[in-house]
Amino acid sequence: MPAEWEQQTAIQLTWPHAATDWAEMLPEISAVYEQMAAEIMKRQRLIVVTPQPELLPAFVLDNPLVSVVQCATDDTWARDHGFITVVEDADDTQSDRQCTLSDGKCIQASVKLLDFCFNGWGEKFPASNDNQINRHLFDSGILNGTYESHLDFVLEGGSIESDGKGTVFTTAHCLLAPHRNQPLTEHDIELRLKEYLGADRIVFLRHGSLIGDDTDGHIDTLVRICPDDTLLYIKADADHPDLMLMEEELKQLITSTGRPYRLLALPMPEPVVCDGERLPATYANYLVVNGAVLVPTYNQSGNDRQAMATIQQAFPDRQVVGIDCRAVVRQHGSLHCCTMQYYQ
Repeated sequence: MPAEWEQQTAIQLTWPHAATDWAEMLPEISAVYEQMAAEIMKRQRLIVVTPQPELLPAFVLDNPLVSVVQCATDDTWARDHGFITVVEDADDTQSDRQCTLSDGKCIQASVKLLDFCFNGWGEKFPASNDNQINRHLFDSGILNGTYESHLDFVLEGGSIESDGKGTVFTTAHCLLAPHRNQPLTEHDIELRLKEYLGADRIVFLRHGSLIGDDTDGHIDTLVRICPDDTLLYIKADADHPDLMLMEEELKQLITSTGRPYRLLALPMPEPVVCDGERLPATYANYLVVNGAVLVPTYNQSGNDRQAMATIQQAFPDRQVVGIDCRAVVRQHGSLHCCTMQYYQ
């Protein structure tokens, strides 16, 4: 499974519409999606999934870098219903993932598109339409690769992080949560992840969760793997004592070569509240694209600046771009949750 910072071909957005939970704030959330689309289109292809292409702005519909796939959707969280890409090649180097020169020709590595079951984060929300999106995407012909069905196994893209070198991070409280893969044990799940993702090592974090999170603790809201064995993680505040235990856990981890990870702490946003409920706002839910990192912001100038500066330390050669995600977090997600990258 490639690292997110490796060269990508496209990013998927599943566009909001009035039959989703965004109905009461459709103009507001559509504006955020338009900003995400604009930033992605500056750098690479964009795939838009929607039941109503007429909802898309002209600058998206008319752009040759955009592919639109029309199909029914329940919601918009492409990170969790999208394909997970794995790449097979001879020596597992990033350069060979792009191509291998043979007789003067560029030969693409073998790409597999893994279709896992998405069941609304443990049957919390309807997901029957979203669980069919990958089949529509593959049948449209816009993705290169071999389709591989794992619809007997529940796995969301937001629950796993890869370093591109054989190590995958996840959280035990998500993958072992009810209504996902019972009666499989942690050992059973580890073996499957190694087989499906081509991983040598699965790191299960035991601590860390955000108030308001309904994913049971996705890794992409807590800890992110970065180049050079760096981990970005959310720093605890008074309301999240379990994050202090997570930080201690991270300090004890070692890389596949036996060294400690470099740790960079992201600030916890000041509470973002809607209807008296604290929402799971997090700066860890950023998206790496070609040449840039798109970072969720929450109209908190000090915290936003600090988070972007810290992420810049982890990605010194990329532009760091903030996108206001206060609208997105009202449905308990953020920027990374809305997207899925492809390597073709």
